[in-house]
Amino acid sequence: MMHAALLFSLLGLAAAGSPKPAKQTKVLFPYEKTVLTPSSIRSFPSLSFGDVSKPVHSKPKCRAFPGTSDWPSATEWSKFGNFLNGSLLRPEPAQAACYPGPLQNQTRCQWLVTQAGQTHFWLDEPLTTLTEWPQGSTCVLSANATGECERGGWPEYVVNVTSVRDVQAAVNFARNKNLRVVIKNTGHDFGGRSMGAGSLSIWVHNLKTFEYLPSFTMGKYTGPAAHVGAGIESFELFNHMFKSNISLVGPGWGTVGAVGGWVSVAGHGTLTSKYGLGADQVLSINVVTADGQFLTVDPFNHEDLWFALRGGGGSTWGVITSVVVKAYPPINTVTIPLNFGNIGFPSNSTDGTYPLPIRVATGQPPPNTNFMNNKPDQFWEGVKISYHYCLKVQELGGYCFSYIFPLGNNSFAFTSNQIIPNITASEAIAALQPLYTQLNALSIPVSLPSSGQILPTLYAGNGQRTGSSNPANTRYRSRLFPRKNLVDPALWNKTFAAIRSGVEEGGLVFHGWGYAPTCKKAGYPGCENSAVHPAWRETVLPAALMEVIPARWTAAQAKANDEHTYKYTDVFKQLTSGAGSYMNEGDPAEKNWQDSFFGVNYKKLLKIKGKRDPWGLFWAQTTVGSEEWRVATADGYPAGQNGRLCRV
Repeated sequence: MMHAALLFSLLGLAAAGSPKPAKQTKVLFPYEKTVLTPSSIRSFPSLSFGDVSKPVHSKPKCRAFPGTSDWPSATEWSKFGNFLNGSLLRPEPAQAACYPGPLQNQTRCQWLVTQAGQTHFWLDEPLTTLTEWPQGSTCVLSANATGECERGGWPEYVVNVTSVRDVQAAVNFARNKNLRVVIKNTGHDFGGRSMGAGSLSIWVHNLKTFEYLPSFTMGKYTGPAAHVGAGIESFELFNHMFKSNISLVGPGWGTVGAVGGWVSVAGHGTLTSKYGLGADQVLSINVVTADGQFLTVDPFNHEDLWFALRGGGGSTWGVITSVVVKAYPPINTVTIPLNFGNIGFPSNSTDGTYPLPIRVATGQPPPNTNFMNNKPDQFWEGVKISYHYCLKVQELGGYCFSYIFPLGNNSFAFTSNQIIPNITASEAIAALQPLYTQLNALSIPVSLPSSGQILPTLYAGNGQRTGSSNPANTRYRSRLFPRKNLVDPALWNKTFAAIRSGVEEGGLVFHGWGYAPTCKKAGYPGCENSAVHPAWRETVLPAALMEVIPARWTAAQAKANDEHTYKYTDVFKQLTSGAGSYMNEGDPAEKNWQDSFFGVNYKKLLKIKGKRDPWGLFWAQTTVGSEEWRVATADGYPAGQNGRLCRV
């Protein structure tokens, strides 16, 4: 059998020098061959296709809402459900098991509270998203729940997609009946874009088909590829990599969807410094657009959508059903953890527990954190050196996944994993030794593991990965710190002072993803005709200030907290003019979000939105064209989704 690396090399020869672009026939999964036809909807005009060539004369002030005169009747919903052959759901919130009423079940409630998050339950639940606060806190999961469980910002109906036909029918029904539409896979959504009161949710979670393509041609690329269904999660993608003996650029967190919103915004992961962003990998996209048509989009077909779907935002252009992406040879990675902290006085952290006022999905700092006593200046200087040294890690194609935790009582912890592909243990140690030498000079008690303690592991894993996630109230506010902010000494001093202030004074967690997704690393199609914010190509430290929003906060409390956090994020912006933000881990109430999330591409994207979706059917907060609408929440909760969607 030919060695895998040699085979990949031979297959990829044409990628560097194909003289003539070659068009590629559609690659479809079986579920994509079941489509809506005009003949199948003759007796159901509510499912008729749209026509983007005709002007839209009817522009209702608001989307239909339960209880309004334009909301579909029970008979219409029933007819729609029958047409979908059981795919239309009207699920009750799982959390209702904890509330007084006919659905109360204390045994189930206790399981949901204590054990469901250790399983795949919440990923398979059609309503819940893993960030809860946009829902309106009308049915918070609690073992001691009181009052009523109300639907709030959760969708009214859900289409459990099993075919392209289901997607087309849902899109057409929603457009013709003036319904709000949301799109959901796993619910990994920090901005409330996968939920909406009174909406019809198009749930692509169960489109989990995968196919390895040993040779695929698209334009200047000829080489191995993979065809990935829209419902596949990262841990499933990695298991497919193992079985196919390949590597793919995928999300780092195991239950993040590997298609949809991840590639549509940018998408980052372990291999971002080596091969670029998720959006850079895409060779072909199958998508249902706002008029109900099913299209295959690539560099030579529907070029406007090809531009928009790679970096122009999720939940905006259509419902993606699958993508074809570039594949690479098997890769080994070396991970070297770095953990240290400072204990202030007085402190209650010396007993090995970590009193985190801010809980994040990663939990507490690792138990082997190397703590110093009352040496804050050394601690912060060590963190500063570590972030700057990540530039050398990036040169090796690696990245640094880090957090700075405020622990209370003037105590802090820093944790960072340096992950480097295709390197031996001894080479990794040699590469990082200067960093540890600098840290030891500051009396920071850290030491490199020996080469015998470091074992290069297969990036794809062992083929037996699993996934679990628990709902939380995490709020991100991100910034793409450019290279100049780290290499200019004076600017780096100011930048790091702002980072320190956000943690030390603001009480916020700083989360950094140290990588460099340049156009050179991205290859083809990469940066060609891509809507990815140009700031991505200059960043070496995409990062965010994080916090957890308490359940049941009032609108006034939420607004006051926003103002507190903006004191720190506004300084980030002042120091990084034009640098932008990552929308998937950004602020859903971002000021000047058009520039932050899309930059110079926004005007072009807005024109494409008007052409491809003149009805404004696909709407989500801070997406292209979303400024024409707003969610009218009853209490004015900022960026909440518990209200009717109306035109501004």
